[in-house]
Amino acid sequence: MKSTTTVDEYILKSGNWKEALFLLRDVILSAGLLETVKWGAPVYTFETKNIAGMAAFKSYVGIWFYQGALLQDKSKKLINAQEGVTKALRQWRFDSAEEIRRDINTIKDYLNEAILNQKHGKEIKPAKDKPLILPQELLVFFKSNPELKLRFDSFSLSRKRDFAEYISEPKRLETKLKRLDKIVPMILKGIGLNDKYLK
Repeated sequence: MKSTTTVDEYILKSGNWKEALFLLRDVILSAGLLETVKWGAPVYTFETKNIAGMAAFKSYVGIWFYQGALLQDKSKKLINAQEGVTKALRQWRFDSAEEIRRDINTIKDYLNEAILNQKHGKEIKPAKDKPLILPQELLVFFKSNPELKLRFDSFSLSRKRDFAEYISEPKRLETKLKRLDKIVPMILKGIGLNDKYLK
């Protein structure tokens, strides 16, 4: 989906997910959050802090909680879309507007808990003192492509760490190489691994 500047524009461009997104938007706004657009998608804030966001994908509509790992998740709805990479962010996926209607009260409970956590200052912050350890597979790519190394060096430490952890996490070399194929174009374009999720 092309970048949008308003939530209405985002929803109207979402194809078959319009009804689900309008409904999800109403539920989120009922929690008293402020609506904005960040990184081309709807984001909802409380006292300038990102609380939740929503987006349409090919096969589902999702709401994500920026500090979702702190939620109790009593109904077991949340998933980590990037296991081993994302620390705080958690996502809840819906297959239909009907599913959202069925879970409205639970969604509200999760939003209220997220707001309460923010009021109490609960937050998972990125590790700043953790050393950056580059996996061997990435170093090999750097040796054969100096431009790639140059682009990588221009990223912030947290974005470098995201890439390094993403490649280090799998045990199988085949998986590591598949992941390298995915991130090399991103690095060359100056796109961070998690840029589409949060700043």
